[in-house]
Amino acid sequence: MRLLLVTDAWFPQLNGVVRTLSTVRERLQHEGHEMAVISPQGYRSVPCPTYEEIRLALCTPGMVGERISQFAPDAVHIATEGPLGWCARTWLRRRGIPFTTSFHTMFPQYLNMRFNIPESWVFALLRKFHQGATATMYSTPTLRDLLASHGFENLLGWVRGVDTEMFHPVEPEPLDLPRPISMYVGRMAVEKTLEDFLKLDIRGTKVMVGDGPQRAELERNFPEAKFLGPKYGEDLVRHYCAADVFVFPSRTDTLGLVMLEAMACGVPVAAFPVPGPNDVVGNSAAGVLDEDLVQAIEQAIGIDPEVCRARALEHSWDQSAHEFHANLIPIQQAAFNHGTRGEAA
Repeated sequence: MRLLLVTDAWFPQLNGVVRTLSTVRERLQHEGHEMAVISPQGYRSVPCPTYEEIRLALCTPGMVGERISQFAPDAVHIATEGPLGWCARTWLRRRGIPFTTSFHTMFPQYLNMRFNIPESWVFALLRKFHQGATATMYSTPTLRDLLASHGFENLLGWVRGVDTEMFHPVEPEPLDLPRPISMYVGRMAVEKTLEDFLKLDIRGTKVMVGDGPQRAELERNFPEAKFLGPKYGEDLVRHYCAADVFVFPSRTDTLGLVMLEAMACGVPVAAFPVPGPNDVVGNSAAGVLDEDLVQAIEQAIGIDPEVCRARALEHSWDQSAHEFHANLIPIQQAAFNHGTRGEAA
């Protein structure tokens, strides 16, 4: 099949959405499917307010539609509700061409935290966006129930995976710091509520790996924590393995791939009992969920690394790619009234 992915989240951004989309693309390409991606890289763009590293494409439905028509896909998936997503949705809807969408990000909570916009307003806008799709994919049962409670329909499950060949127990990075090491890995932004972790009075050392718009502020306000910056590849794996516990204080993530990465490295998770951790950790014994995050951290330290890795091994990227492909809606090629197909990007 020729599959087209429309996404406002793409490289050089580094986040869970980009990792999910790029990994699924690689798996499907390996199986022989042709994949093209329409991303902000193909357009003039401006920085997203409060997220300068995220670029927003300056585009129109006609501009995006021309790219869609040139590739003439067998199926189209719109992954994000940004400018590219809205333009693709508009162009496809005008022509009666079916497409699927997916819900990745809790924008209602993000915008409420940043700008005090009522969550109900944002849910209403997102519901309108996704109602145009033949199906909307969700990552977890908790997210499915949340979306259904806000009137979203035609929901299909799409599990997430973790690369357990890359993320596995190795010789840890030799961090000369007081133990135990409580580590966070990921974006440093207000919606991650990292202060809820950094303000805790716990033994050992708090270690922060990653970057983001809030990093400088957090470094100023919490000088006792160690901020190591972003890490990649094997360097990231070694840092995961240096932790005694992985702390995930976010209450707004729909999943939290970093928890799966930590568990794949044999590191237990401490988090609040909220969507994301409830599905990733749940009752697996690979971590502890508690509204008292100090208790969660203390109880998680010492969990058998094999139990943590076993939980991560339940999440396969191959299964994720197969579910994604099965959820796609085929397009009748007559919808694209031209004779020559373009090349995949």
